[in-house]
Amino acid sequence: MAEKRVFTLSQVAGHKSKKDCWLVINGRVLNVTSFLDDHPGGEEVLLEVAGKDATKEFIDIGHSNAAQNLLAKYQVGVLQGYTIKEEGGTDGAPVEEPKKKEMSAFVVKGGQTPKYAAFLEFFVPLLVAGSYFSYRYLSNAAQMV
Repeated sequence: MAEKRVFTLSQVAGHKSKKDCWLVINGRVLNVTSFLDDHPGGEEVLLEVAGKDATKEFIDIGHSNAAQNLLAKYQVGVLQGYTIKEEGGTDGAPVEEPKKKEMSAFVVKGGQTPKYAAFLEFFVPLLVAGSYFSYRYLSNAAQMV
């Protein structure tokens, strides 16, 4: 984008519907209308902040680098009073869009769980359930005699 258009927050506020959805992130004015269906968090998340500065919400969620690189793809201008410095990877480099309908996750691995812990996690509840049913059976059998 050679020449960036400058918008005021009141101009952005006029674009807050499902058919015309704009928002501001880090001073960038974004038209995310075409991204509503593809947003991993659902369109409702974007519609809640449509027409507003969503920088805080964007940062609080902790978006990936791929998501941050997508900002340049949907940028239509800048918010009045902001100067956008191009960060590494967004200065004309092609923006790679994530694959549709693919989920990603991360696993936090702490210390290795000892093998006996897995044994206990399975057999202790089984032992408790067996003891309960044995007690019930024996108490019912004693009442019948």
